[in-house]
Amino acid sequence: MVKEIKCIGVLTSGGDAPGMNAAIRAVVRKALAAGRQVKGIHRGYAGLLNEEIVEMNAHSVSDIIGKGGTILQTARCLEFAQEEYQKKAADICKKHGIDGLVVIGGDGSFKGAQKLAAHGINTIGLPGTIDLDISCTEYTIGFDTAVNTAMEAIDKVRDTSTSHERCSIIEVMGRGAGYIALWCGIANGAEDVLLPEIYNYDEQSIVDHIIADRRRGKQHHIIVNAEGIGHSMSMAKRIEAATGIETRATILGHMQRGGSPTAKDRVYASTMGAMAVDLLCEGRTNRVVGYNHGEFQDFDIDEALAMNKDLDKYQVEICRVLSN
Repeated sequence: MVKEIKCIGVLTSGGDAPGMNAAIRAVVRKALAAGRQVKGIHRGYAGLLNEEIVEMNAHSVSDIIGKGGTILQTARCLEFAQEEYQKKAADICKKHGIDGLVVIGGDGSFKGAQKLAAHGINTIGLPGTIDLDISCTEYTIGFDTAVNTAMEAIDKVRDTSTSHERCSIIEVMGRGAGYIALWCGIANGAEDVLLPEIYNYDEQSIVDHIIADRRRGKQHHIIVNAEGIGHSMSMAKRIEAATGIETRATILGHMQRGGSPTAKDRVYASTMGAMAVDLLCEGRTNRVVGYNHGEFQDFDIDEALAMNKDLDKYQVEICRVLSN
């Protein structure tokens, strides 16, 4: 039996995502309502190792639900991959009385939580990443806001691209995952969408598509390019040289991480944060909260990290069909 949790810690790790603050707020207030003490850990695992730990109360999370980013800040911590630092972090948690820890982040953050659990710290992971690339869940905190931010930006680029009869390459985030690119490809009606999971680097087919569209009277051509493929600037130069059509590249970059979270990100992140506290109070540990088929669920963290996730083949197909 896991002993009763008396103090719950919360940290954000890896890349920031809109909605993280909503999750933090939910963890703090649900824990306080359950009679638990709450401590916030600044700057992720790096801050944990540096003992950047503060007491949190209901006022600590006032008026943060609509703010982007994370009030606890975040950082990457490469040394946390080493067991000596994992043990040190677990010892620090025990020193500060933290017997339950909520980790908000992606797969890398979950691996850290998994290691802490092995050293006796009860952990719950919340999927916080704009990339939607966590295998055990259909939803990740921040994706909805990020894809809407990108969609609105691409709509604006299309306006000026049409005015100048240009080809425009818009690069969106997603190093190893093409979910933002795929969703924007469908939502923005892009003519070409380049996804790291399936792109074959055949630029000639893109050139042929642009020329064929221009002959049909199309006044613009939008290419959504995932960050994992990149090289949008040089690609634009090559396409312009091959087609004779003015081509510009726009890299949206970290603007997709910022901004006030959407209603979905606020509500889902709040639900996940509250559920994490419930799981700890029930004596559940080494779990990840996810959302699938209309329900919030929890998974063993080892099983969650072993899962694989692929792009929705039907969405990829309709993206291709609707672009023609």
